[in-house]
Amino acid sequence: MSQISEALRGLRLGNRWDSAPKWVRSVGLLLFIAFAFYLPFLNILPFAYIRTDLNPTGSDWASVLFLIVVYMIAAVGLNVVIGFAGLLDLGYVGFYALGAYSVALFGSPSSPVVEAIQSRFGLSDEWAVPFVMCIPIAIAMALTAGVILGAPTLRLRGDYLAIVTLGFGEIIRITARNLDPITGGAAGITQVPVPPGPEIDGRSFFNTIDAERWYWLALVILILIVWLASRLEHSRVGRAWLAIREDEDAAAVMGVAGFKFKLWAFAIGASVGGLAGLLFGSKQQYVEPNAFMLNLSFLFVAMVVIGGSGNIVGVLVGAFLLTYLPERFRELQEWRPFAFGLALVLVMVLRPQGLVPSRRRAAEIEDRRHEAEEAAADA
Repeated sequence: MSQISEALRGLRLGNRWDSAPKWVRSVGLLLFIAFAFYLPFLNILPFAYIRTDLNPTGSDWASVLFLIVVYMIAAVGLNVVIGFAGLLDLGYVGFYALGAYSVALFGSPSSPVVEAIQSRFGLSDEWAVPFVMCIPIAIAMALTAGVILGAPTLRLRGDYLAIVTLGFGEIIRITARNLDPITGGAAGITQVPVPPGPEIDGRSFFNTIDAERWYWLALVILILIVWLASRLEHSRVGRAWLAIREDEDAAAVMGVAGFKFKLWAFAIGASVGGLAGLLFGSKQQYVEPNAFMLNLSFLFVAMVVIGGSGNIVGVLVGAFLLTYLPERFRELQEWRPFAFGLALVLVMVLRPQGLVPSRRRAAEIEDRRHEAEEAAADA
């Protein structure tokens, strides 16, 4: 086993990629992006429940890809909080829900909020806030919620912060279920708007049938979010987050304003989560509270930890695996919780740094392992 681990470690694929000429990396990246855009037409992965004429109850491959990319966007946002700043957020689904409810509350003609505006200003029954205007509203609502939650709680650390954020996720869901006059209660909100586009064959460009168009839209947003996150990671703010994650007290001594930078991480992660929720709600064209259960928050955290906390590529891999594999093995639905728990235990025991860790994170865990071994030997 150790020989296999040494061999895998010796491959150093990340180092080879970084040392490759710039034009090689650019061409490789462009080819990978082109492949990702063409993926809805390539059923190359072993997908057991793809929808066909012989299997009409199966999953639409493009819809599965869309969900994978939406969860990737959410995982990249959570990685800013957990991976970059070292803050454990167990209520991230709350921001995801806020994004979905924002586009439903202000963009759906059947929303109680829109109906109240129609009645107040004498507008037609079909009037609603355009989808393009719903995007900054959703981001602003999620960001504001992140600031409101983070301002009084980010002075806490470790388990205490995790418990507070856990409660926040449940508060959002329960409020959405019980606040019937505004959110529609358990019945939810229908007629959620979709992005604008030309009509093709009598249908809007973004509809529930042609899911590949939703996938392409989400993929463009994911590419933009990944680029911004990578730029942010190597900026002054990213270095401050790294210092806080390593040792907050030492960072404070060196002049890093810990509370301010942690609040920035919380706000940025919340806004990305809200954007992911907006895409999800618009694609479903229906938003209801049971779509934002607490276990979805745990799934987002697992994507970051299993993929490789602090490494954007690792987080994308984790999000892909934890979204695709349950769909692939849907015939084993009763065993999925057991398999998921077993996979978590195995990864944490055999690969605690994650499947695709950042070099710094892997070095930290390796140093701690050596320190533990030396302490055990001295004892």
